[in-house]
Amino acid sequence: MGLHFWPTLALTVAGMMTSVFIFSGVGRAWMQHRQKQRRLRREPIFTKRSRNIIKVFRKFGMGGIAFLTPILLSPIGGTVIATLLGVPRQRILLHMFLSAVFWGSALTFASMHFGHLFHHGR
Repeated sequence: MGLHFWPTLALTVAGMMTSVFIFSGVGRAWMQHRQKQRRLRREPIFTKRSRNIIKVFRKFGMGGIAFLTPILLSPIGGTVIATLLGVPRQRILLHMFLSAVFWGSALTFASMHFGHLFHHGR
């Protein structure tokens, strides 16, 4: 699209942080709704996936969840997981912001320097 590095990075970070801000606010209500549904259906609380997420959280904390969010969990998924694990909203916002800046910088740099390799039909 012809944007330079800084505007691209700013838009990338703003996009992630918008979803993090929204879902960190509604995450607790959604968590309570899901717990109620799970109890009604008598589903197990811990699945293989939830156990793996808890292992990452115990080993690396909120920083680990935030680091993996853009590449594995999506901003919504990572925020909901952090909320479910009881991380305070301010801490979620800080760690997700740092993660967005890191991954946004890395991916923006990569796309600007190597993106020409993927253009077809030119």
